[in-house]
Amino acid sequence: MKSICFYFQVHQPFRLKTYRFFNMGHDHYYYNDFENSHIMSRVAQKSYLPMNDLLLKLIKKHGKDFKVSFSITGHALEQFEAYAPEVIQSFKKLAETGNVEFLAETYAHSLSSLRSKTEFAEQVELHSKKIESLFGVKPTTFRNTELIYSDEIGEMVHDMGYTLMLTEGAKHVLGWKSSNFMYCNARNPKLKVLLKNHTLSDDIAFRFSNHGWSEWPLTADKFTDWLLDLNKNEDVINLFMDYETFGEHQWRETGIFDFMASLPAKVLKTKKFKFATPSELEKELQPISAIHVPYPISWADEERDITAWLGNEMQDEAFSKLYALESRIKGCNDPEIMSDWYRLQNSDHFYYMCTKWFSDGDVHKYFNPYNSPYEAFINYMNVLSDFTIRVEEKCGKSGGEKIIEKAGELGKEISDVTRKAVKATTKKVQEVVASAKTESVNLDHIKDLSNAKVKSLLKEIDAQNLLYALKDATDEVRDKVLPNLTKSAKAEYDRLAGEIKKINKNDIAESRKKIAEKISKFLS
Repeated sequence: MKSICFYFQVHQPFRLKTYRFFNMGHDHYYYNDFENSHIMSRVAQKSYLPMNDLLLKLIKKHGKDFKVSFSITGHALEQFEAYAPEVIQSFKKLAETGNVEFLAETYAHSLSSLRSKTEFAEQVELHSKKIESLFGVKPTTFRNTELIYSDEIGEMVHDMGYTLMLTEGAKHVLGWKSSNFMYCNARNPKLKVLLKNHTLSDDIAFRFSNHGWSEWPLTADKFTDWLLDLNKNEDVINLFMDYETFGEHQWRETGIFDFMASLPAKVLKTKKFKFATPSELEKELQPISAIHVPYPISWADEERDITAWLGNEMQDEAFSKLYALESRIKGCNDPEIMSDWYRLQNSDHFYYMCTKWFSDGDVHKYFNPYNSPYEAFINYMNVLSDFTIRVEEKCGKSGGEKIIEKAGELGKEISDVTRKAVKATTKKVQEVVASAKTESVNLDHIKDLSNAKVKSLLKEIDAQNLLYALKDATDEVRDKVLPNLTKSAKAEYDRLAGEIKKINKNDIAESRKKIAEKISKFLS
């Protein structure tokens, strides 16, 4: 019998208030409480509460035959607790039925999996504890922010102890394959992977109320017929969508609640399908093959890549400057700093800076508080500048900055000696500082540069030195460098890679040293 797996995403970001240059240095509260409260209260009344009530009735009606799953971000839960605690209670009632699975994800709905394995793991653990504290169950299935997935991310997720992950059934990854089977990670086959059936999911989430759609109106009978028309040998149909689809994106007047109220009975009546949670499918289904995803995919736009969040220089610059603070924040125990650190990582902030048009643009525009991507960028960078000042004040300084600071103190102490001695000592101090900064930089620091800076840097490096330096480099470094090469440079690099089969350790070390010296200039 074929399974139907419903997974609903629940998320609300902490939206920023208008934060101007003149706020910096004295105003350290960044959030639009009125807007956050207003939106949460509205969506709770229009979507979360009536839909939770409907699902509870469906579970009572169909018993163990009807099941669903949720992924609720930590920041959505925080705002439920602050502005709509009755929503938490309604989710608890669903949890008590035993027919609902709660999934793990990043606490802050962040893009940390694309930048920091440490931050990624910490947020997943924080989210898991939050879910367990509220609903009494520890999540065993993982879904990443925006369904972002790659072979590397899947491997990291398995290292955290998860054996099943959800992601997008992207066409360019699947090719001729169907999303309606269980797959596994290409690096570690112990991680099983469930893929979204984006056509059927989007019929409900995006096209349901579109009167221009040839299939409008969509009824439970028609949708059930489509399910019956699918290949009978397939195992599962994964219907993944935002929970706000019900009542907010698709208003009650469209009939979306009536559709959902009728669908389980229509489907179960065929006796061809059953409803299952992801963890049930993990135990029941075996992968038919590995799915190879060398570069990150997501649910967004036709490309199903990550350019909705990291696709232009504004997004890259904001993202790089935010995560450049990570090493200092890891040693900081200030609760306000930690709270802001998580809130500023919401993927929504970077989505607001997107300059692309999307097929689902209206959905996100609905919640976008900015008039343009440039306005979103300026506001975010103003907030980030003030946050950086606070981090410097409360979380100490990095090793390199301490060296510079120490050198400055040394220079001050010798200010009273003779001019000749001052000049000589100052020169020595400058040499020490320059040497310390250069020595502290290595090839890995290229990850701290924006893509624009990496492109400028690569213009100064010949292909042979680059080939030597990247020999045995990490995937993160290679993924940062190779996509930023020009076409001609990439062609030369590939030609040399084909010709040069052996590279000795001395050449690798020498090339990395040269490149590190150039990186240090871009970091300064």
